Amino acid sequence: MINILLLLLIVSPLVAIALIYMPKFSSTNNFSALQSYYWSNALISSSFIFFLSSITWLSYNHHTVYFQGLQVFQWDTFGGISLVFGIDGISILLVQLTTFLIPICFLASMASIKTRIQDYIALFFFIEFLCICSFCFFDLILFYIFFEAVLIPMFVIIGIWGSRERKVRAAYQFFLYTLLGSVFMLFAIILIWSETGTTNYFTLLSTNFTEELQLWLWLAFFCAFSVKVPMVPFHLWLPEAHVEAPTAGSVLLAGILLKLGTYAFLRFSLPLLPIACLFYMPFVFVICAIGVLYASLTTMRQIDLKKIIAYSSVAHMGVVILGLFALTPQGLQGSLILMLGHGIVSGALFLCIGVLYDRYHTRVLKYYGGLAQVMPIFATIFIFFTLANIGFPGLSNFVGEMLCFIAIFERNFFVAFLAVGGTLFGVGYSMWLANRLLFGSLRVSYIGAYHDLTLVDYVIFIPFIFLTLLMGIFPKIFLDTSSFSILSIISVYL
Repeated sequence: MINILLLLLIVSPLVAIALIYMPKFSSTNNFSALQSYYWSNALISSSFIFFLSSITWLSYNHHTVYFQGLQVFQWDTFGGISLVFGIDGISILLVQLTTFLIPICFLASMASIKTRIQDYIALFFFIEFLCICSFCFFDLILFYIFFEAVLIPMFVIIGIWGSRERKVRAAYQFFLYTLLGSVFMLFAIILIWSETGTTNYFTLLSTNFTEELQLWLWLAFFCAFSVKVPMVPFHLWLPEAHVEAPTAGSVLLAGILLKLGTYAFLRFSLPLLPIACLFYMPFVFVICAIGVLYASLTTMRQIDLKKIIAYSSVAHMGVVILGLFALTPQGLQGSLILMLGHGIVSGALFLCIGVLYDRYHTRVLKYYGGLAQVMPIFATIFIFFTLANIGFPGLSNFVGEMLCFIAIFERNFFVAFLAVGGTLFGVGYSMWLANRLLFGSLRVSYIGAYHDLTLVDYVIFIPFIFLTLLMGIFPKIFLDTSSFSILSIISVYL
């Protein structure tokens, strides 16, 4: 059954795109009815895809290290490229996160996107398709294609539906940064193919690369994945892209696209290149510890609300990479849980900023203050997700951060001390932001009328609140799903 479900899950976004462009009552001159048709179609299709992924998760056997729903089609005419797809405990959780965020993005876009709605919806479904394929396909060439193809729809979304005049510049910056980094990955894949004659992930798992080759391959992969994460100092594209992207674009960027880089480290660098991972562990620890501190301190200097959340994402991703390269089961489990938690919490925070921007058309912090007096429900939700973002016990990020720090302390006390220091700075900038935004006197000279959350806003935020509490209180649900898959990856280091 899981084979059929997985195949349906992969194909469904493409079917949804076809439905959006199918002949409908386009002869009508009722623009409002046509808009309603597009959004209804998008919400129904994306909700169905989320339902499919949920059924796939429920059908997944959590008590095996083997990949499930695995299907292999060998293309000998294409130089040994294999069409291999399946899922394990890591893939299914990230696919679930992807399919959860897409309908939320559509709900958040209904009020603000008024032009070229068909194209906008189709691009989001295309991103969903590419991300699902990235998490489920296990051939290096195909992964590279999907990994890079995500750039194209995101580039268009930022460039066309971005919020300010610098959106085209931000789109090009995002595209070129990530594309140039991935060129090194392409060279590495070609080198692997020339050495082994295959790019099949499962064949490569049993291939013993020489120590020198592993060192070079690791560096090439690092150049591609670190830009995607992004790690300091390859992070400069991220704040600019977040600021210029529409709200749903920022949710997708923080919630899913950044996870492609951390997933790639977890899936490819760690199991395929173990000697190189051990060799470069001190380098990764140093750059990530510095990155966590730098991103946290830089966040305190920002005045744009989106940039504040964007730089906090850089700090969280630094902790994720530290957990991965601690090379312990706790570290890998913590990194995966933190990836999921960050996707939910940062997405919710960007939606909070989107609520303010849609109403008051500014994201500059100095124009806000005292919102708790006039938007009490919004203030409560914002504080809730701010606490989740700093790893408050009982909320989603706490479990992931705690496991990561336990693993890092086992490896290197000094690096762990620096990373914890960066997290404490994170508490500082988060509380500073909440205080400036929600408390104090109202800035009535800038904004005259205030409006609290609407019914659509409630529908958007309630699932985020539920998942944040579920991951914080019952993390075993997610840990059990991924535990055997994590052990199969880390077994080479034990």
